[in-house]
Amino acid sequence: MKTYKYTINGNQYEVTVGEIADNIADVTVNGEAFKVEMEPEEEPEKKKVVVKTGAAKETSAPAEADSSSSGPVNTANALKAPLPGVITEIKVSVGDTVSAGDVVLVLEAMKMANNLEAEKSGKVTAILVSQGASVMEDTPLIVIE
Repeated sequence: MKTYKYTINGNQYEVTVGEIADNIADVTVNGEAFKVEMEPEEEPEKKKVVVKTGAAKETSAPAEADSSSSGPVNTANALKAPLPGVITEIKVSVGDTVSAGDVVLVLEAMKMANNLEAEKSGKVTAILVSQGASVMEDTPLIVIE
């Protein structure tokens, strides 16, 4: 069970994500329980989350995500988001060689800019997010091989 605190347009929300079974998540927002149906990720362009009350929220995947191959990307070597936030700057391109400790992108979370560094040296083979994209914790961001 994970709990997140958000402030949106001055309103505070405490969101707890509980058990997820068969693409149904138990979510509590400010004490009110919801059953949230998650559609499987078939297309990388769109994800839908449908709330029990019938409201739907649709988000577009990053249009500028860049990969050196048109096939599936191995995210096992990806740098992952340490916490939810918004990508404010991407400092590398596909094909760049980076060293461990180099800042590869900037993630804004809780009104703070966080420099995310390469965990190892290697070549950037895929960028899985675009500037302005909202990401959740453990979202793969950049693949370095």
